[in-house]
Amino acid sequence: MSAAILELDCVCKNFGGLKVIDKLSFQVSVGERVALIGPNGAGKTTAFNLITDFYHLDSGRILLEGRDITDVPSRKRISYGIARTFQNIRLMPHLTVLENVMIGQSAHNASALAMLQPVNLFPGNRWRAQARKALEASGLGQYALETTGELPYGIQKRIELVRALLSDPKILLLDEPAAGLNPSETEELRQQLIEISQRGVTLIVVEHDMHFIGAFCQRVVVLNFGCKIAECSPHEAQADPLVREAYLGTDEQLGQSHAA
Repeated sequence: MSAAILELDCVCKNFGGLKVIDKLSFQVSVGERVALIGPNGAGKTTAFNLITDFYHLDSGRILLEGRDITDVPSRKRISYGIARTFQNIRLMPHLTVLENVMIGQSAHNASALAMLQPVNLFPGNRWRAQARKALEASGLGQYALETTGELPYGIQKRIELVRALLSDPKILLLDEPAAGLNPSETEELRQQLIEISQRGVTLIVVEHDMHFIGAFCQRVVVLNFGCKIAECSPHEAQADPLVREAYLGTDEQLGQSHAA
């Protein structure tokens, strides 16, 4: 296994009296494809929010390439190479596809003045050319000047992925990337993500589609009530009694639900 690029070390997060993440520890290797899975409310998206500093953890550590980034703010983490997409698309619907994608390039700019470079003030600049090239490579070049909010949901999901990639991430967190996609769109996404992985980008996925997970991910970390209950291959997870119980309930609970 390659060296760990990301490590969560005994991470905890509470909201008031509710323990949402409880002593969560796992590592992800360089270039690995890993899924965080579990039933609704298990803490998967919260884990993403801790990795990106959308939430600050209560205890524990987060390490990136062996460096403790626990107290590093979110924007700095982007510049260090952590990017993400969201379960609910967070594009600017009134902007063009090209303008939305160019927003991802701002992670490379250290100053407020430099952040203006990837916008419309300079029509021939290299940022625009790079964004167009990324859209073309993803099969989205024909949508570059379209208003984003007027495009189909599946296209918007792909645009968000291109935008995240333009921050040049080492690690890409994908929250429900296949949600709302039809089977052909899902397969197209899987192929695209494998190509991204082959370029050396580490991919961590939150996803409920176990067929997608089984066809794409090398390993899964299973959460339930904020705790890690399994860490194994997707196939092993499906056969694990604790995992099955977390998703389906105990035999006694299932019997009660059928009797109701």
